[in-house]
Amino acid sequence: MNLKLFFVLILAGLAVTFIAQNTQVAELHFLVWTLAMSRALLLFLVLTIGVLTGWVLHAWVIHRRQHRRANTKNPPER
Repeated sequence: MNLKLFFVLILAGLAVTFIAQNTQVAELHFLVWTLAMSRALLLFLVLTIGVLTGWVLHAWVIHRRQHRRANTKNPPER
């Protein structure tokens, strides 16, 4: 088994265990809104938003690197 996959599975298992143990209702306040939801759902949403943000930022960095490499290989003519 790939070592990276092993660590991802361990971290995913720990995240699921942590979320499963936090099922109490949490009340959220943001500006004028108030929302009550289970902590497990809140933690899952925060984890999902964090993973998606990291994925998008990583893709953006890769895109910028490729764009810079393409521009340095073929500089615009003046």
